[in-house]
Amino acid sequence: MASSHTVLMRLVASAYSVAQKAGMIVRRVIADGDLGVVEKTCATDLQTKADRLVQMSICSSLARKFPKLTIIGEEDLPSEEVDHELIEEGQWEEILKQPCPSQYSTIKEEDLVVWVDPLDGTKEYTEGLLDNVTVLIGIAYEGKAIAGIINQPYYNYQAGPDAVLGRTIWGVLGLGAFGFQLKEVPAGKHIITTTRSHSNKLVIDCVTAMNPDEVLRVGGAGNKIIQLIEGKASAYIFASPGCKKWDTCAPEVILHAVGGKLTDIHGNALQYNKEVKHMNSAGVLATLRNYDYYASRVPESIKNALVP
Repeated sequence: MASSHTVLMRLVASAYSVAQKAGMIVRRVIADGDLGVVEKTCATDLQTKADRLVQMSICSSLARKFPKLTIIGEEDLPSEEVDHELIEEGQWEEILKQPCPSQYSTIKEEDLVVWVDPLDGTKEYTEGLLDNVTVLIGIAYEGKAIAGIINQPYYNYQAGPDAVLGRTIWGVLGLGAFGFQLKEVPAGKHIITTTRSHSNKLVIDCVTAMNPDEVLRVGGAGNKIIQLIEGKASAYIFASPGCKKWDTCAPEVILHAVGGKLTDIHGNALQYNKEVKHMNSAGVLATLRNYDYYASRVPESIKNALVP
């Protein structure tokens, strides 16, 4: 019976099912062949039919079940009647079998803020770099990211026609993160992952200051955090405004749940209360291990240029 479970775990279980449906929508839009691309603010800031449909699906599905939630989505969409086939009413029962961390057991619906990025890595999606794409649902309490769901619609898409497409990673602080195999970069290797389509002098200078062995330039904040937890990169560095709260909320939880750390370039924790500005104006620095090694190498000139 649903009422025997805490609000947080019911929300995470529902968000898991909603994220899986979102992944199906993302794949269906590609399969139909009409991405419906529009430019928002510039040529690298795009919105597709998948962004629009997925946000409607996630926000409507969660709002129906949890009407007192605050839900903040990336896309500015007109309010309209949502097609019933976009609504996901299920919940993933495996999550409901997990214990809710005691510090969150009395949270009320109205205390939670949900940050939604319906399609993280939109530009890459339009260019066919499908493994860069994620769907992000982050859950915050008292300004802190405490639970997150990342769906990778095209996980396994290069593994042949018989491979199962897509996966969903989820985590709750104090419980753990699930749906992937945790792996670390070999000791002593410094592999930086950074932006593919939003680079500038600050970004390049900060990456160079790390004296990296290798630099990966990929799309999507969710994708970069997955690179950290799967041992493909040792630090995610983005010394620029541009990244928003819906980009970092869910990925931050997954990283923190396995002992990693995500902050701005100054080392400040990000805040996720509903009144906060959406832009992460002081950039992002994230690692699975050895956070201090990378934080200590951020040049003062870059810190001075990025005001929190």
